[in-house]
Amino acid sequence: MAENGAKPIRLGMVGGGTGAFIGQVHRIASRIDGDFELVAGALSSRPDVAKESGKNLGLAGDRIYTSYEEMAKAESTRPDGIQAVSIVTPNHMHFGPTKAFLEAGIHVICDKPITSSLDDARKLADIKPANGAKFLLTHNYTGYPLIRQARELVASGALGNIRVVQAEYAQDWLTEPADEDNKQAAWRTDPARSGAGGCIGDIGTHAYNLLRFVTGLKTEAVSADLTAFVPGRQLDDNVHIMLRFEGGAKGMLWASQVAVGKENGLQLRIYGDKGGLEWSQENPNYMWFTEFGKPRQLLTRGGSISVPPAASMNVRIPAGHPEGYLEAFATLYSQFAAVIRGEGAEFESLLPTMADGIEGMQFITASVKSSQDDSKWTRFADV
Repeated sequence: MAENGAKPIRLGMVGGGTGAFIGQVHRIASRIDGDFELVAGALSSRPDVAKESGKNLGLAGDRIYTSYEEMAKAESTRPDGIQAVSIVTPNHMHFGPTKAFLEAGIHVICDKPITSSLDDARKLADIKPANGAKFLLTHNYTGYPLIRQARELVASGALGNIRVVQAEYAQDWLTEPADEDNKQAAWRTDPARSGAGGCIGDIGTHAYNLLRFVTGLKTEAVSADLTAFVPGRQLDDNVHIMLRFEGGAKGMLWASQVAVGKENGLQLRIYGDKGGLEWSQENPNYMWFTEFGKPRQLLTRGGSISVPPAASMNVRIPAGHPEGYLEAFATLYSQFAAVIRGEGAEFESLLPTMADGIEGMQFITASVKSSQDDSKWTRFADV
């Protein structure tokens, strides 16, 4: 039973079998507030792994599937069939399942990026979902309370007119060539499975989505320099991008998976003509806010200024007790559950949508094109 007394939503999963990191994250997030119950899965493209994984998760034998097509067809006709599905596969396997389940009238929760190509992303937007099926893209960092608060502060005019935005996401886990036995590294560095972007698709899209979510600025063009530092690597492992926004604001984005010493360094800095904000994901319960000419203020998740409704939603524990990655992920799941139940109108504008997914693919496509053209400024409108 959900924390609010509602009956759990019946959930299926595509991908996420034995050894899959993100599948476990989604399962934990779906359970934190009790809003979902995993009852079916097509957990691997390999039948033996799919069956073993389903058994290990305690799924009923007749609800362990060896393909998403079989699962969509069977579950859509069962009286107790799944109401929603989580798609946690490599990028090239997002389009097919998303299309199949939306057309079957089953709500879709899809990991980012939305697809492996902009063309496929736009095709998804043309689908007419059956039974009003809805779509959620899990840009989970938008679920942090202080990121919601940052969005409110920007919208309130507390920073004035935004001038400069800096986002970065730095890791070091791909500093050396990826071993083919490392499943997480192997598909992320393979253009057949990841798409045209490596680091930019994996973590650069998170940094980009975060800056767009908080500032609301519309991107006009990018000038990008994508590099594969590791010899023989086919996709970028380091990204430097300049951004131009409508209204004159300027941005810089750095994403890297070869930054030795960095673990998960997602950071956002926003500066307007009245104030500035600074936030780091590795210490997400604190944020610096500065009004020009005044001392810096350290804002906390339960702190000294009025916390707007968007920040306080789904805060589960008292101030001073850290909430982090899994809780932010769970916030998206919980609020999407409310939307599915027809009770979450106030969450609609906060949850990442298919439109956000398409823009993320525009960001990747324009950046790759720019880098191939010696960092020539490339407009989103031209891709």
